[in-house]
Amino acid sequence: MKRDRYGQLTAAMVLLLAALSATAAEPDPLPSWQEGATKSSITAFVERVTETGSEDYIPPAERIATFDNDGNLWAEQPMYFQLFFAIDRVKALAPQHPEWESQEPFASLLKGDVKAALAGGMPAINELIMTTHAGMTTDEFAVLVRDWIANARHPETGRLFTDMVYQPMLELLAYLRANDFKTFIVSGGGIEFMRPWTEAVYGIPPEQVVGSSVVTEFALREGKPVLVRLPEIRFIDDKEGKPVGINSHIGRRPVFASGNSDGDLQMLQYTAAGQGPRFMLYLHHTDAEREWAYDRESHVGRLDKGLDEARARGWTVIDMQRDWKAVFPKRQD
Repeated sequence: MKRDRYGQLTAAMVLLLAALSATAAEPDPLPSWQEGATKSSITAFVERVTETGSEDYIPPAERIATFDNDGNLWAEQPMYFQLFFAIDRVKALAPQHPEWESQEPFASLLKGDVKAALAGGMPAINELIMTTHAGMTTDEFAVLVRDWIANARHPETGRLFTDMVYQPMLELLAYLRANDFKTFIVSGGGIEFMRPWTEAVYGIPPEQVVGSSVVTEFALREGKPVLVRLPEIRFIDDKEGKPVGINSHIGRRPVFASGNSDGDLQMLQYTAAGQGPRFMLYLHHTDAEREWAYDRESHVGRLDKGLDEARARGWTVIDMQRDWKAVFPKRQD
């Protein structure tokens, strides 16, 4: 009898050690996510669609995952980061434009009154973007963006803007790629504003970035072929434009889509309408302590209709305060 008990205990210990070894050999791919329904829904979907022989198996070529950028991969408060870039460009260009001292929205910006400058809404914002982002080659613009992104800091946190990315989302991107998903950015932000830095920050190469764009034209400058950015909007990759941009740039309907605002709703609807398993993910900003808390009434990243539809259709909603152990990466400076 004692030998039987000894044998049973030995077998139990062997199984326990084997389980511990297996756990140690497979580290958590999402360590900044709290254990719970949100994290489990993500990992369960990935496991289900990547397991060979599963009835929900999705071939690697069809594993397309699309992510909004502003407010979904990095912060967007108190205003979109590309606007900070445009404002800094106004200040840099001001000596060449004395007329701006009395011309809005530039006059208010040069006085430091951002609120007054943006009171004109989208027309004022478009004028800022067109004036500061056009009239140069695509290569010249890329240099300006790289220089700015390497040094500019968020006015409230003092962090580099590229340190205002969400650590849990970086882990999610890496986890999906480790399981043969191809990750794309589909953002209302400027495509050529994002492309110079997304690979270094997110691991997403420039050819996998979809965004808003201006008209460009081919020209010869000193015998060199270049593309020149013109002060004319070509495409707005927001709301209904997102599925259009996905179709034009990617050519496949996503099986995984992630956003944070009503501007992403059509992308998630388009993803959900595909055949077979699909995963729709909304990030809800609920953490006023570590980031910002906002949704239905926000002037930036409003989440109203999207939140209602997500709840009605059973889409996964990240509660930032509850579901994330950390928001931003640890500071390097």
